[in-house]
Amino acid sequence: MKAQEKLAVDFSLKTESTEEINFNETNAGISVSKKINDKNKITNRIEYTNLKIKYEEGVYNDFENLNQFNQIQNKFEISHKVSGAKKLILSVKPTINFQQNLDISDMTVLGSFQLKQQLNSKIDLNIGVERSTILGTPKFIPTLSFSGKINQVYILIGFPYAAISYSNNERNKFSINNNFNGNFYNLNKSLESYSNAAKISTSQMTTAFEYERNMDKNWFINFKAGYDFDKQYHLLDDNNHKLCDFNAGNRYILNFGIKYKQ
Repeated sequence: MKAQEKLAVDFSLKTESTEEINFNETNAGISVSKKINDKNKITNRIEYTNLKIKYEEGVYNDFENLNQFNQIQNKFEISHKVSGAKKLILSVKPTINFQQNLDISDMTVLGSFQLKQQLNSKIDLNIGVERSTILGTPKFIPTLSFSGKINQVYILIGFPYAAISYSNNERNKFSINNNFNGNFYNLNKSLESYSNAAKISTSQMTTAFEYERNMDKNWFINFKAGYDFDKQYHLLDDNNHKLCDFNAGNRYILNFGIKYKQ
């Protein structure tokens, strides 16, 4: 867990079933980090996500074309140490969300600005703003959290992310995570029932137990099981007005991942 991460390649599979709709997500990413000097570090991550949606037969016949969506994302981050106790973190994240045919209009620029202030030897304050899709469409949201390590327990309390992690040795990490997350995808296939439909939107709050195992020097495996609260799955028009609510409800999630670090 303490290995210097200069290169990381990861792959994960996630499944979530509701009463009438099943969500299956595949994600793959590559991250590269470089420490420029004692004050500056840059990280670049590119990832691809594929979301497949399966509807219960005979329930949503008009929406059979809403079954597969894609996302390509590149996140460039620079971390600058202002002083021994203060750090600024800026990220820019161009994102392309599309149904099938990629177009320049599918691009959205996301990102964040964070100030990390060390309050004492054990507690850090993180405050900032980010443009993200955690609420289902691109929005600016404030971020605030307190983080610190007590003995072998790492604690992060805040919005939109919170976590408690524990490592009993250098190979095992156990975590309980709570985060708000979501996304949207532009449509390029017309729907007979909703001719003005332009995108689908998903959002939820996820609470999950996670276990990560360092198999050897470079390879890690990850298991995650949890629950999605207030799962939202909507059909929207160009102005983000809701056209249809699929009433996805609350359901369990299961995630498996594998990662290579160097």
